[in-house]
Amino acid sequence: MELARIVINDIGDQQVVFLREIEGGRSFPILIGLFEAGAINRRITEDPPPRPLTHDLLRSTVEQLGGEIEDVVITDLRNHTYFAVLRIRFAGELIEVDSRPSDALAISVHYDPPLPVYVHEDVLAEVG
Repeated sequence: MELARIVINDIGDQQVVFLREIEGGRSFPILIGLFEAGAINRRITEDPPPRPLTHDLLRSTVEQLGGEIEDVVITDLRNHTYFAVLRIRFAGELIEVDSRPSDALAISVHYDPPLPVYVHEDVLAEVG
């Protein structure tokens, strides 16, 4: 999947990101908070800030501890809430760390190119 679009509503507290299949026609929206939407949008449209922000800090921490964030997986949809994990390679093992999709997507765009984003097939079937 790829981040297809972000919609920021300055007067509301729910923003929207749209994910789209890279090789397919499926897409779906995820509601996210203003802070996460701003972090994603800032990374896409502006130069990096002079000092690390929260998602930069997490990336740097993982890397300084010897890990490598490999990708993002949206794993579930329950009661209109999406669930995701960051998959981190550390000491030869793949560790899955629970994450809000909004934070996982924000971390993804802090890489160039962005980290791969995957969505479980059952989630795609439910939103499709």
